[in-house]
Order: sequence, then C-alpha cells, then structure tokens
Amino acid sequence: MKRLLLGDEAIALGAIHAGLSGVYAYPGTPSTEITEFIQADATARERGIHSRWCTNEKTAMEAALGMSYAGKRALVCMKHVGMNVCADAFVNSAITGVNGGLIVLAADDPSMHSSQNEQDSRFYGKFALVPIFEPSNQQEAYDMVSSAFALSESLKVPVVLRIVTRLAHSRAAVEIGKLHDENALNPSTDQWVLLPGIARKKYVDLLGKQAEFVKASEASPYNKKETADGQKLGIIACGIGYNYVKENVGDEADILKISQYPLSSKVIRQFADEHESLIVVEDGQPVVEETIAGMVGADYPIKGRLTGDLPRTGELTPDCVAKALGKPAGPVFEPAKNLAGRPPQLCQGCGHRDVYTALNQVLAEYPDYRVFGDIGCYTLGALPPFKALSSCVDMGASITMAKGAADAGLFPAVAIIGDSTFTHSGMTGLLDAVNDKSNITVVISDNLTTGMTGGQDSAGTNKFEAICLGLGVEPEHVRVVVPLPKNMPEITHILKEEIEYNGVSVIIPRRECIQTAARHAREARKAKEANK
Repeated sequence: MKRLLLGDEAIALGAIHAGLSGVYAYPGTPSTEITEFIQADATARERGIHSRWCTNEKTAMEAALGMSYAGKRALVCMKHVGMNVCADAFVNSAITGVNGGLIVLAADDPSMHSSQNEQDSRFYGKFALVPIFEPSNQQEAYDMVSSAFALSESLKVPVVLRIVTRLAHSRAAVEIGKLHDENALNPSTDQWVLLPGIARKKYVDLLGKQAEFVKASEASPYNKKETADGQKLGIIACGIGYNYVKENVGDEADILKISQYPLSSKVIRQFADEHESLIVVEDGQPVVEETIAGMVGADYPIKGRLTGDLPRTGELTPDCVAKALGKPAGPVFEPAKNLAGRPPQLCQGCGHRDVYTALNQVLAEYPDYRVFGDIGCYTLGALPPFKALSSCVDMGASITMAKGAADAGLFPAVAIIGDSTFTHSGMTGLLDAVNDKSNITVVISDNLTTGMTGGQDSAGTNKFEAICLGLGVEPEHVRVVVPLPKNMPEITHILKEEIEYNGVSVIIPRRECIQTAARHAREARKAKEANK
C-alpha cells in the first residue's frame, strides 16, 4: 500500500511501524509535524505511544534516554538549534550507550526559512561519534527509521537522523511496510553512571565501535555507487542533494550517494582514484567536503561549497547544482513588478500587538531604554509598525540579556518573552535575576499556547504566577493584565509602576492566541452540532 506523505509524516509513520513506544519533542519548524502526526495517529493512540510535548529539547532527550534504558524504542525530535539545547544529554548518551533503540531526529533549516542560523547537525553526530542517517527522499525517510532503530540496538548507541526543510515539508508516495510490535519492558542491567572512572572506560568502548560504524555504512543500502563510462568528474551526493544531481545528469554520471555516516575512507579513496576530480553536493555546511579533503590529500581537486562552485549559504536548488555541474539551468522567472512587499506581521487582533503598543507608549518617556526580545511569534514586534525590540538571540536570552544590561547600568532594561519560551529556558534566567536583585522588568506575553509553531500545548499554562512566586519574585510585583485596547490605561499604568520599581518585576499580559481561539470555537460548534 502507498500513502502520500510529507517527509516528516513518513518518519513518524515509519517510527510507529518500527515499534515506537514514545516520541519526545519540543515544537520547532521543520520538525513539528512528526510529533503531531503521531499524536493524531489511530494506531499510536491505540497502543498508548507517549507523545506529549516536552518543556524543551534537553528534557525531551533525557526522557527518551530513560525510555531507552527501560528497553523501549524512543524517538526524540527537534529542529537544528534544539541540538544546542540537548547537547549535554545527547553527547553523554553516546558514552552511556542505549538499551532500546534511540533515534535523535534533527531537522535542519538551510536558508533559515524560520531559524536564526544554518547550523548543520551532522557536526553533532561527528562530535558525539555516533552514526548518522540522511534520507534523500520520503521513502528512504520511512525505511531509515526501522534501519536506524535496528542499528541503534545492535551497536548500543543513539543514532542521528538528519533531514532538511525541503524534505520535511514536501510530499511523495511512500510504500508502507508492516506494523511491528513494541519492545518488551527490559530495563538495562548495565551501569549508566558517568563517574570519571566509568566514563573513561565507556569512552574507550565507544571509540572501539567506530570501525563497526564504518562497516555498517559500507554495507548500507542507502549508500551506493552509480557508474557511467568515461567520466572524469566524480560526484559525491549527500542526502537530498542526490535528487538535484539526478535531475541534472540522470544516468550519465559517476555518482557516489551518501545517506549513512560515518564516511568510509576506503570507499572515498577508491572513488577518488577512479576520477580526476570530485564535486561534493550536500545541503548544509561543507561537512563531507572538508572530511574528504583530509582523506584524499590537499592536492586532489575537490569542488563544492568551500570553492564557491556551490553557494556557501542557503539550501541547494536544482539550478545551482546544474551550474556547478556545467549544465544549463532551467528557466528563470522574473518577480512580478509593482507589487508592494508583504513582510510577516502579527495577526490582526493578536494580544502581542496591545503589549507592544503599551510598551512603546510607556518607554517613550525613557531615552535610554532597551527591550530584549526572545524567540516566538512576538519576535515580529521588531518589525514595523512597532519596532520595539533591540535584540533576539536565542531561546530564553531576553531575561538574561536584560539582567546583564542592567548589571552594566542600563535603565530601563525590559525583557519580553512568550509563555512557552519562558518555561523552555527563561525560568533559570529569572532565578538569576531574583538572586541578584536585578533592576529589570520582565513581560511574559502569555497567549496560552505555543503560537509560532501552530498552537501546540504550552508547558506552563496557568502556572506562571506560581512559577514566578516560587522563583522568588515578590508577590506584589507579579502583575497580570488582559491585553485589550480598552485596558490600555491600566496596562500602561502597571508598566510604569513596575519599571520604576528597583528590582525584579514580572508582568503577565494574558489573552488566548486568536488562531487557537478560533480553532477552539470551531471545535466547540462541531461538538455541539454532533450532540444535537
């Protein structure tokens, strides 16, 4: 049977069919649809597969590792910057090893469609010294999940599954296999205690497995060589880049397809010996290009992103690959003329709009103010018409950057952070500020959901006042307002009071996201009609 699936959906279905017992994730584009698919799948619900959203990627990684310890198969999903958040647990999981199969899904975002950088998660796989899978299409994405679980269990290590936006969010027909049973509960009898004496031994064990990882790559059905007679140029195509190569050269080129790592120096050197030069086509950073240069020597000609034959930034396209291969590109369409630009904006009626209106009104009285922003749909407050933010660096940075600026003498220092981001990584910064009695004003703009990624549950809903009080914010300086135009006098008065307070204050503007409110209203109407 075939199904038309997004790359994300193919991975999710592949995991269910491979005997998944739990998916752990924090929503982040382009990975979000994996967990959402599992949450909505009938088989997953029938089996009771765990699929509740986690507070952040680190807690997701640790929970998945705990499920693996118990002998079950676990999938942890995140976008590429989430790998930074879970890095401590992820890198150490390679040392502890695994029991039940453990896949770490990293969805990279070349071209930064919805991200603040273009980092390549294959570096994390190399850093942790674990195998990496990189599908070139939706069918491989489905099939690789089963292969990755099997490899993880046979070699007792976590496995990285790396995809990119273009694969995650495109559809293709996928041949579906059969449904397998979950693993039986079988807690590990090994010692996962990383005291230095134990960790040193386990690290030696991990290093000793590297040759097995290479052998697995050499035998992998996802790595293959395609040969056409008389070719001087050898093409090494990684993951989705293989599609762009095939679109341009068909069967008339020598191609070494790489979709499972680590690279085999034997295979690479043999392929290089058969050609006068190589070109490396990979979506992301030049991970393979740099590695191959070390394998074949500095004098061997290699083209790719480092040489400028392929763009150094942005995602690959069939046209840029065609140019690198000396092929004519497809037709170029000029953008329509005389159309006004339409930059992204906060939804009309969004509560964040009223928050920024109030902030701008109050802060206009302070010539040296700065507003430190955070990651979420409210980041759009940096753009016209509000132009309200001075910074937005990473999840949770608003509070700690405001604290540091206040430590330097800046006044007023205001942080604005969303509800989901606050529980993700803002709480510890607030505790630092409380312990230091920092003179900052924190605005937790609470729209009762994780709005930027589609309205998933937010971990701290209806808990924020208690969290702030528990962290030590004075009760009289935890204030809740309803961001509506009619409440503007009250909101601006409270903002002014708390900015003038010499210490940590928290203001929580709370109103449901208009998108989720509309969805909830539709669901309520349908339920009412169904009960008639």
